[in-house]
Formats: sequence, structure tokens, C-alpha cells
Amino acid sequence: MSDASHYAPPLTDMAFVMEQWLDAPADWQRMPAHAALDADTARMVCEAAGDFCAGQLAPLNASADLQGCTWRDGQVRTPDGFAAAYHAYVQAGWPALACDVGVGGQGLPGLLDAALNEMIAASNHAWAMYLGILHGAYACLHAHASETLKAQYLPHLVRGDWLATMCLTEPQAGSDLGLLRTQARPDADGSYRLSGNKIFISGGEQDWTENIVHLVLARLPDAPPGTRGISLFLVPKRLQQADGGWVANAVHCDGIEKKMGIKGSATCAMRFEEAQGWLIGQPHRGLAAMFVMMNSARLHVGLQGLGHAQMAYQLALDYARERRQMRAIVCPAGAGAGDGADPIACHAPVRRILWDLRVWTEGMRALGYWCGHVLDLAAHAPDEAERSGSQALAALLTPVVKSLFTERGFELASDALQVFGGYGYVHEYRIEQTLRDSRIAMIYEGTNQIQALDLLQRKVLAALDGLAPLLQAFRAEAALPSAHGEVLRGWCDVLQTETQALAMDARDDAELPARAAEDYLRLVGWVAMAFAWCRAARVASDAFAHKRDSACYFFDHVLVQAEHWRRRVQAARHLVAPI
Repeated sequence: MSDASHYAPPLTDMAFVMEQWLDAPADWQRMPAHAALDADTARMVCEAAGDFCAGQLAPLNASADLQGCTWRDGQVRTPDGFAAAYHAYVQAGWPALACDVGVGGQGLPGLLDAALNEMIAASNHAWAMYLGILHGAYACLHAHASETLKAQYLPHLVRGDWLATMCLTEPQAGSDLGLLRTQARPDADGSYRLSGNKIFISGGEQDWTENIVHLVLARLPDAPPGTRGISLFLVPKRLQQADGGWVANAVHCDGIEKKMGIKGSATCAMRFEEAQGWLIGQPHRGLAAMFVMMNSARLHVGLQGLGHAQMAYQLALDYARERRQMRAIVCPAGAGAGDGADPIACHAPVRRILWDLRVWTEGMRALGYWCGHVLDLAAHAPDEAERSGSQALAALLTPVVKSLFTERGFELASDALQVFGGYGYVHEYRIEQTLRDSRIAMIYEGTNQIQALDLLQRKVLAALDGLAPLLQAFRAEAALPSAHGEVLRGWCDVLQTETQALAMDARDDAELPARAAEDYLRLVGWVAMAFAWCRAARVASDAFAHKRDSACYFFDHVLVQAEHWRRRVQAARHLVAPI
């Protein structure tokens, strides 16, 4: 068996997606913010990121899973090597990659940050959790904080001197943020005093940085009920005094959770006791201030699913090529061992698993990077109409990427484990950890059910032709000469028909969107994958001729499942009685 700590960054496929599938360098030339960036530079950035992930993060993944985190007297100790790896990450300048040059960032596209995040999640998901909110916190403060707060906190976040958390969830308030009870009392000096409890706070306490910037949702004394009464506050772990010294804020870590996976990540229960904080944005508009983080954060969680799928594919493929069992009916000449046994990669059932892993992983990479690139266009395209259109497209793509990728990442890890047989259940072979670690991504940053409701109820059905930006992109690809355009065109028609039928029937059945949402999102996701592979087959150069084979496999063997989701959407019209 290959070295269990090994991770091979998929740099060649990343380059294909960026340069051929997206033609991103041409778009960068049109964006003043990225006009100096070219394909060669982008490749070098990805190669350096891959070296870091393979050399420093992957070797810590399995040991951290066994060691976990420890908590004592309010302090958290992370697994051996985690803090040193972070300091190397900071020294290399990675936190500043996609931040504004005006505040010390490198000003590179979010697309490259997406590639970085995929590789980090693939090589060490638990380690990734500590910096998962860092860029989102930067973006939130950059957009909504006062100039004083920006000057005091942004440089530290951009450099990575300090890390950040997002404190939303409370014991009684999970997906329903309207139930939040944490209170914020105005103080005479213009700051606020926050009191309340938060749970499931990733990196709420850690031994990497001297300070932690907590972004906390809380209610002011005059707050209206529900989500309309939520404000957002910056609450640091440590406070700087007038004389330049530092004192502890009234922020306490009361413990860490024992979890199914990502055991190297400290998932903390936090308590605020009249902790000093500052308002971000407008009173009672905390969700609006936080919204600037959502598209980026949900994309990055989706990329965790992609990272797990990539790792599962790599582990399963390596093992299947080495493990020899029985004679295969079809096997390349010379592959046999001469002892009556062939690599299990030659056996038909295993080949099907490996093909599924390949087409889903590479197809998801195209869709995920497309989403990241669309977000770059929404921020930096030279034309206002293009920026607006890209923002509308990103709003539809992000719930699909978050939900579909994380669901498939878990399912594909389970499929990959099957390749290993009994060895897959053993920690040494790593795939069981990949399976366990991948499960959480379907829950946090908005459960996948919440994502489905967001897509269908809040975006598609709430507006006339709400799915139009996505369908227009799919139809534009289907109209080009290609081997699979006609099939894609047919599924676009199906998607439009089912969307219109849901909109019509929902007028008399208010619960219908909630019953149909998950299967509707999967239907959209399968059609989006058809779009991804239709384009991949069309644009692939001869050096990537295998993309055409993968596209054929997808259209012949995978897309047929879309009919299942279509029928599930149709079946949602029948009321499901309570159990």
C-alpha cells in the first residue's frame, strides 16, 4: 500500500478547469483588479499551495485524528504540529491571498483561493476548520465595519496574526436564528457588553494565535423579535489598553465537543459575560452584514466535499491498482501478477466505482471553480450589468455547490471505502477517516435542507423566472456544437417544465416547496453536472482527450439518475402525512 499520509494535489486538472473550461485568464485581463495575472502565475500559486498541503498538512491528518484536542481550565491545546503548520502558512502569506491590496492583501482572485481551500480540505479538514471563517470575517469587516475597527483589526486578519470565529448557534437556536437570546447592552464609551452562550464554535479557543476575533450575533435591548432584531458585533478575546498593554476580555471557553470526525478541530462552547464588543454595520441588521460572507463561506464548505471526493478517489485508485485478487475478465496486457491474480482495478464492479469517483470529482471541480470565478466577476467585472448578472448567478450556484458537493463527498467516500473491503474499516488506510470527516459538511454553514429551501423557495419561486440565470448559462452551452448538447438541451427543458409546475402548484399548496426542495436541488445539480461535462468534452484539447471519455461515461451511466430526482420532485405533490 502507498504511504497513507500521501496527498497528490490535482494540479493538472485544476489547470484544465481554469485555463480551458473557464478560460479564466482571458477574464482576468478584463478585470482591472487582476489584469496583471496570467495562467503561468496562477499555476505557480497552485503548485506552491499544493506543496504546502502535501508536505505539511497531509502528514498531520491521521495523527491528529487519533490525538484530538484537549481542554483544561478554559484553554485548548490542538494536535501536535498544527500550530507550527499554521505559522508556516502565515509566513508564506497564504491568509492574504485574495484580500484587498489596500489592506495588505495580495489581491489575487477568489478562484485561486478556492483552489487553495480545496487542497487544504482534502489534505487536512480538521486543520482547515481553524481558518475557515478567516476570509469571510475579513470580507465582512471590509464591507461593514467602521473605519476605526477596520484600522485596528483588518491588518491582523489579513496577515493571519489573529484568527476569527463566527458565533451564531445557541443551544435552543440552530437553524432558527430568530430564537437567539444573547444580549448586547450599550456602554457609555460607545461599545457594547455582550452576555450569552454559543455552541459549536470552531476554533473558539486555540493555541495558534494570541488573539481571536469573534463575530457574534446578539440582540440589542430595543430589538424587534425574530431575525429582524439581530445585530452583529466584533468581540475580541483580548483587549488592548490605552497604555498599549493587553487584558483578557470576558470571553470564556467552557469545553469542547467529542465528535464523530474532524477530531483535530476544537469545537467549542463559548460563554460571554459582559464581554466588550463593537457593533458591525447597522443595529438590527446583523444578518445583512453577515450576508457578505455567505456566498464565499458556502462555496468553501462545498469545496470541502470536493476535497473529500478527491481524497477518496486518490486513495481508492492507488489501492485498487496495488491490491490483486482473482483473474479479471478484462485487464490490460501485463497487468496480472503471474500468480492468477489481477489488480482489483480491472474488475468490473470496482471499475464502476472508480469511474463514478472520477467523473463526480472532476465535474464538481469544474462547477465549484465556476462558482468561484463567477463571484470574482460579480466583484470585479468592468461592466455593471455583468457584475449584476454574475451576482444573480452566484446566488443560485452557491446553495447547489454547498449541498450537492457535501452530499456527494460523503457518499463517494463511502463508495471508495468499499474498494478497500475490510481494510477500509481500518484507520491505517485513511478512507474511514475521510468518510467520518466528510459528514459534518452536510450540516454546518446551513444544513443541506436549508440550502435546498434557499434555492427553491427563496430564490427560484420568489421571483419571476428565478432560475433564468442558471438556465441561460446551460442553454448557451447546449447551443454550441458538441457531442452532448442535445441531451443537455433536453434536460434544460425538463428543469424548466418542473420549475413552472412547482410554481403553479405551490399557489394552492404552501408546503409543496418544502417537500420538493431537496430533490429539486439534486435535479438542478445533476443538470449542472451535465453542463459541466458537456463543456469539458467540447473544450478539451488533445492533451485532455480523457475528458471526452469521462463525459461519455457521465451521460451514459450517471445522468440517468436525474430521472429519479425528476420523479421525486413530481411525487412531492402528494402530501406526506406526519409520522
